[in-house]
Amino acid sequence: MTQSDDQRRRAIDHATRALSSARMAWRQAQPSRRQPGDFPRRAPLARAVELLAAALFPARIGGFVGDAAAEDGFVAERLTEAFALLDAAIVAEFAYWRDAAGVEAASDRPAEIVRLFAGTLSRVRALVDTDVAAIFRGDPAARSVDEILICYPGATAILHHRLAHELDALGAPIVARIVSDIANERTGIDIHPGATIGPGFFIDHGTGVVIGETAVIGARVRLYQHVTLGARTPHRLQPRSEGGPFAERIPRHPIVGDDVVIYAGATILGRVKIGDRAVIGGNVWLLKDVAPRSVIVQPEAVEAS
Repeated sequence: MTQSDDQRRRAIDHATRALSSARMAWRQAQPSRRQPGDFPRRAPLARAVELLAAALFPARIGGFVGDAAAEDGFVAERLTEAFALLDAAIVAEFAYWRDAAGVEAASDRPAEIVRLFAGTLSRVRALVDTDVAAIFRGDPAARSVDEILICYPGATAILHHRLAHELDALGAPIVARIVSDIANERTGIDIHPGATIGPGFFIDHGTGVVIGETAVIGARVRLYQHVTLGARTPHRLQPRSEGGPFAERIPRHPIVGDDVVIYAGATILGRVKIGDRAVIGGNVWLLKDVAPRSVIVQPEAVEAS
């Protein structure tokens, strides 16, 4: 063994011991917390989303070429593989909640969630179609709806969200959260799967958009980059209790009406209501309700003398 190899081995041994100490400190700080044995894996869920997207849009995303009968077979093959991956991920999530929080679920519940999720896919496809159409109408730079579906980060993010939202509503919140984070990693757009978003949703450019868990967004809403629909920081007098799949979710994010436009950099916090057809200007900081058809802007910049 060379001197360099010996130094590397000592560094590995030191890091291993230090990491062991860090793990023990974390566990000792939470003596009542159980040690979970399983957790949904990101890579199989990324593959499941890829397959679901191909099933939703066989030609544009899936690359299918052929007649209608063969197309149905193509879709069925991708759904079969995707559902198997989802079932395994939901089984792992339920095992996690059992070990970490003592929450038991019926053994057939993962299969039931997958079956119910399958029933939502036609609605997801129809909603994504409205989103793509809204982008095409609203962006003069778009040359085709196919370009939007393949290239636009806003379309990618909302497709992931439509899938994640259904999984979250059916009782697989961690699986849904991973699906949403896959989109965040790809696009820089962070939409919590619990957020409720109406049809015709258009995120223009998109980088830095954040939409919180209890946000409610109406129909035909348009957001630009770096918009935040967030919550105000809670003032906790007591430490937060342990969570779980059924922990209470307090409404704390904005409600945005129909046909609202929110320009780049706007930050809207708390359970405020933005009325239909309101316009929120760029970089606005907003903590109160906005009446329908209002226009909220910052003072114009002043030229230095």
